Amino acid sequence: MKKAVRLTALAGAAALALSACGAAPEETTGGGDAATSDFKPCIVSDQGGFDDKSFNQLSYEGVTAAAEELDTTAHEVESASESDYKGNVESLVAEGCDAIVTVGFALSATTIESAKANPEIDYIIIDDAADADFDGEADSENIKPILYDTAQGAFLAGYLAAGYSEADKVGTYGGQEFPTVTIFMDGFKQGIDYYNETKGEKVELVGWDGEKGSFTGSFAADPAAKTTAKNIIDQGVDVLFPVGGPIYQGAMDAIADSGKDVAIIGADADFFETDPTTQDVVLTSVLKRMDVSAKEAVVASGNGEFDPTPYVGTLENGGVDIAPLHNFEDKVDPALWEEVQGLKESIIAGEVEVESYLAE
Repeated sequence: MKKAVRLTALAGAAALALSACGAAPEETTGGGDAATSDFKPCIVSDQGGFDDKSFNQLSYEGVTAAAEELDTTAHEVESASESDYKGNVESLVAEGCDAIVTVGFALSATTIESAKANPEIDYIIIDDAADADFDGEADSENIKPILYDTAQGAFLAGYLAAGYSEADKVGTYGGQEFPTVTIFMDGFKQGIDYYNETKGEKVELVGWDGEKGSFTGSFAADPAAKTTAKNIIDQGVDVLFPVGGPIYQGAMDAIADSGKDVAIIGADADFFETDPTTQDVVLTSVLKRMDVSAKEAVVASGNGEFDPTPYVGTLENGGVDIAPLHNFEDKVDPALWEEVQGLKESIIAGEVEVESYLAE
C-alpha cells in the first residue's frame, strides 16, 4: 500500500520539477448574463485536456455547474504537458481565484506547494491525497483531497465482462502504472476471479495479473494506445477495458481494424453519453462521479463552508458506480445483470470485500 501511494507522490514531484506557464485562464459565465458573486472558482487540467470525454471533462463540468449555482464565473486553464502545471496554478493564483481545483495526481506536488504559499485559497485536488510525507493527512490544511475507490465499480464490471464473454477471455490495459490506474485493473481482476470462483468457470484476464501488465506509457490517444489494444485483441479477447482517459480511442481504432466483435468498458465517464462513437461497442462504464464531487466541494467553498476532510467515493455514497447497459441491454442475459446489481448491494453491505489501497 505504501509503495502505491509513494508512486503517486513521485509523479507529483516530477511535475513540480518542470515549470512553465500555460495558456492564460479562460472564463465560463455562470447562471446569469454576468456574474453577481465575488467568489471566483478555478480549475486546471492535467495534460489530457478538458475535452478528453473522461477525467478532466467531468471535473470541468462539476466546476462550471458549481459556478452556475453560485451565480459566478469559473476560470479555467488547460495543461498541454507536465511542464505547464506549476505555471498554470500560479496564473490562477495571480488571477485572484478563491478556490482552485487541480485535476489529477500529477499536479499533487504543485498543489501542495501553492497551497502552503497561499493559505487563504481553498484547494481541491482530484484523485490524490496530497500527502507527500505519508503521515496520513494532506500536507496543507487548505487542501481537500477527492479520491475514488474505483475498484468497487470495476469489480462489478469484471464480473459482468466474465459472464458476457463468449471467448472466456477478456483484456485490460492502462495508460501509466499509477495507483489511480491500477486500482481499476485490480478491481476488474477481482470481479473476474469472483465470477470464476462462484460459477466454477475459467475466464482469463489478459493485460494484468495483479502485479504487472500492459501500459501505453501515457494518457494520450497515440499510436501506442492502438498498438497495445491490438496486441491484447490479437490474443482472442472479446471484452476490453482501457484505463486512462483518451487511450480508449486507440482501442476503438484497433477494434475497427480487427473486424472482430469486441466490446469495450469505459473508465471514469459513461462513454455512451460522452462519446456517441462508442455506443455500438460499449458494454458499460466504470463511473467516477467527479462532476458531482467537484461541484459539491466548490459550492461548499463558495458558501464559506469549505471542509478539507478527504472524500472517498464508493458504491455506498454514489461516488463510484457502473453505468447502464444501454445498447447492450438486449445482448446481456438479464439474469447476469441481476446478479451484478445484487453483487453491488453485497459490496455495500460488506458481505463481499473488494481490496484496494483506498478500501480502509
